[in-house]
Amino acid sequence: MKIAIAGGHGQIALLTTKLLAASGHEVWGITRNPAHSADIEAAGGQALVLDLEQSDSETLAAELSSREIDAVVFAAGAGPGSTAERKFTVDRDGAVLLADAAWRAGATRYVLVSAMAADSFDPASDDVFQIYLRAKSEADAAVRASDLDYTIVRPGALTDEPATGLVTLAASTGRGSIPRADVAWIVAQLLTTGAGSGAQFEAISGSTPIAEALRSLA
Repeated sequence: MKIAIAGGHGQIALLTTKLLAASGHEVWGITRNPAHSADIEAAGGQALVLDLEQSDSETLAAELSSREIDAVVFAAGAGPGSTAERKFTVDRDGAVLLADAAWRAGATRYVLVSAMAADSFDPASDDVFQIYLRAKSEADAAVRASDLDYTIVRPGALTDEPATGLVTLAASTGRGSIPRADVAWIVAQLLTTGAGSGAQFEAISGSTPIAEALRSLA
């Protein structure tokens, strides 16, 4: 497969790139900073330098088409300390932009890394975390309403612990944490096996092997 990952320099994206590249897939990490290209290449991918906040769907679609991309992953985020405005322009609008561009380019498989309990946001709040949840929720809703073959992954609190390969996946898991490395395994498995089509689920560490947990989504 040929796969493009938005937020290509993020930790989950780099871990996913390593897994996919090791299995012989071609991975393009979308990053706005050319200085990040070396890290993407070290993970086994190639850099597609493009700023989602400054692009449009036609431009991004052309980039995806020229690389014959089969599937896309949205793993981007404005990050801690960013403004409320950027929660919308990156976490929401970037995800929607990628969905539209992927559809235009014929890359119909879309895996979206979202956030646990995104739909629980307080619409009256101006707290940045509530706005973050709202941005994620609205992005998820837009992707669900698209014609893409989507899977939405809503991980719990992310840690830098080594992968365990054991998870709990459910529409609502309750609070919990999960290593970024396990989220990367989930994303890679979703892309390479076709599991989880049309599914949205939360993911935390648990006792079920990832492949088995993903098969149970059907």
